Amino acid sequence: MVVAKKIVLLGTGGTIAGTSSVAGANTGYTAGQIGVDQLIAAIPQLKDVVSGELVAEQIAQIDSKDMTHSIWLRLARRCAQCMADPDVRGIVITHGTDTLEETAWFLQQVLHPAKPIVLCSAMRPATALAPDGPQNLLDSVIVAHEPTASGVLCVAAGEIHGAREVSKVHPLRLHAFSSGEIGPMGWVEDGRVRWARDRVPLAPVDTTGALARTLPESDEWPEVEIVVSHAGAGGAVVRALVAQGVDGIVVAATGNASVHDALGEALDEAVKADVVVRIASRCPLGRPLPAADARWPDAGGLNPMKARVSLLLDLIDGDRQEQVED
Repeated sequence: MVVAKKIVLLGTGGTIAGTSSVAGANTGYTAGQIGVDQLIAAIPQLKDVVSGELVAEQIAQIDSKDMTHSIWLRLARRCAQCMADPDVRGIVITHGTDTLEETAWFLQQVLHPAKPIVLCSAMRPATALAPDGPQNLLDSVIVAHEPTASGVLCVAAGEIHGAREVSKVHPLRLHAFSSGEIGPMGWVEDGRVRWARDRVPLAPVDTTGALARTLPESDEWPEVEIVVSHAGAGGAVVRALVAQGVDGIVVAATGNASVHDALGEALDEAVKADVVVRIASRCPLGRPLPAADARWPDAGGLNPMKARVSLLLDLIDGDRQEQVED
């Protein structure tokens, strides 16, 4: 059997492609300034870990705080095309750290890839005295080339995280990502992948990216927003969102998915206005216990940002089902 060896590298900008006018500075830079071809050219060691072709494409060039649905759609469709190519072993996406976890969960949900899709990032710009981007990119390509790797992954600071669990937990440290109580899926050590638990190649699944291919254009997507429950919370934000025609609301709730009474009243009104509500917890660790008498569905342990992605996709799927029934 011929083993697929091609690695596709898709660039979207981020700190890894950032530069600063101050030589060696770690902060105060502008993200998304260096093209993906330049990033590859700066790492001659890549030729030693890729046994086949390394193909690079620039999908976007942004600071990831400005990530858009249209870029998500472009990424998903391109990933679907690449996965359908039998010569492609894996995909690496350079991405900013700020919204990486959301992009990772979106791609996992719409692609469910049997091949690895690795999101690569950096906490320091390319012009820093000791940039972390080159090592992260090398490690990401190693993981994308690993025969036992699959699904959407995040590789940073030598750690491998899964799309569901990963979150950015620090604004400055190189070890900015965590998978909470579960911990990393594995590590890249001396050019090799070491999984934290036994891993075997997953059984082949549909890698055509059917959902990604059938998503409507991004300007047709439902509007889903996040609101936060906190001391002194009221219902003004929810009522304003309902008035402007929002389709879904995710609540970043306190503790065990509890919501301030005043905010809860507004959420009940929103449900009566056909707005879909889901509850996630603000707590970075653990998972709220499900309650039989819950007023609104919980987010299944997802953090508020990923819960928003899942609700967005559920609403898109619901719209398509209604169109079929009509």
